[in-house]
Amino acid sequence: CSHCACYGNFVDNLRLYVRGGTGGMALPRLGGHGGNGGNVWVVATQNMTLKRIKDKYPLKRFVGGSGANSSVRALKGEKGKDEEILAPIGITVTSDDGRILGELNAEGDRVLVAKGGSGGTPCSSFEPKKGQVKHIRLDLKLIADLGLVGFPNAGKSSLLTALSNATPQIASYAFTTLRPEIGKVAYPDYKQISIADLPGLIEGAHLNRGMGHKFLKHVERTKQLLFVVDVGGFQLASKTPRRSAFEAVQLLTKELELYKEELVSKPSLLVVNKMDLPEADQMLEELKEQLQNPEEFTNLLPDDMIPKNFITFRHVVPISALTGFGVDHLKSCIRLSLDEYAAMETGATHQKKLQALRQQSHECFRNEDKVSLSSGVGGTRRATS
Repeated sequence: CSHCACYGNFVDNLRLYVRGGTGGMALPRLGGHGGNGGNVWVVATQNMTLKRIKDKYPLKRFVGGSGANSSVRALKGEKGKDEEILAPIGITVTSDDGRILGELNAEGDRVLVAKGGSGGTPCSSFEPKKGQVKHIRLDLKLIADLGLVGFPNAGKSSLLTALSNATPQIASYAFTTLRPEIGKVAYPDYKQISIADLPGLIEGAHLNRGMGHKFLKHVERTKQLLFVVDVGGFQLASKTPRRSAFEAVQLLTKELELYKEELVSKPSLLVVNKMDLPEADQMLEELKEQLQNPEEFTNLLPDDMIPKNFITFRHVVPISALTGFGVDHLKSCIRLSLDEYAAMETGATHQKKLQALRQQSHECFRNEDKVSLSSGVGGTRRATS
């Protein structure tokens, strides 16, 4: 697409033309005021996609209504009708130069993208003004509890199928995931957790190779990361070096770090897949030993691909997405990790509120002391006089 980024039938970036409505004419003879032009808004809506916007509005133009002219019957012209662009939740709205105009994180969130022109008034010599004109970009970053992170063919799609109700494409070759898939994991107490399976990374993804930034940007809004590696290692092609499971973990970490360093500070779990392979137990023990002291094994990595900070995983879970081994245990670990994270966030929020109340109380007492001191001084003066 010339003005949108898409892969498969999935669109995650759309460029639109927006223009606020022109203000209405004033009525010089009676000193009337023209109505202001309508604004253009982007509004978060459930069950909406960027592809639906693209298909429904092929010209990708959105214009606010013109303000009504002043007249003998209505000296104050009515405001033009606002134009609303219904967009999916998880959108970042930016200008063409990359400046962030706003974000849509919940249903009903609104971002003003083009203001209507003001109507004519005596101060403007009764001449109306035109509305703002600009190009904007709607950039979708998926919001999910967990984001699956792994090289192609690590078994992410198979894992998502085993965990949830999603049915992504699965095959024994790389890059079967060409667009994000979100699955819901249901628990007996009716709690649901969303997991996003995203296009596989390759070495150099931070430089926008392979799926590059199309993948990495979606990691930003997930609460936690779920690394998925093949216990037997990974090789993208015959001409590329084979990487062990330990190397795969560290290379994934480095790709995230090079794209945006704060990503590696997210709470993370590690899934070691394909435990049905021969000698899988031995390879798993070797991986665990390497993860306990990663600094001792940096010689296995290219110098420019050694992470600044090694990730300490909350849980390391061996599974076989093919046979179902370990999947129920993984579901329990995911739930435990997210519940712990939510409790920490709640505790931090309570601490902030408590600190604010203490500060407020301290200021109140300090102000009362000032008032009391001032009253005492005044009383002494009056008594003296």
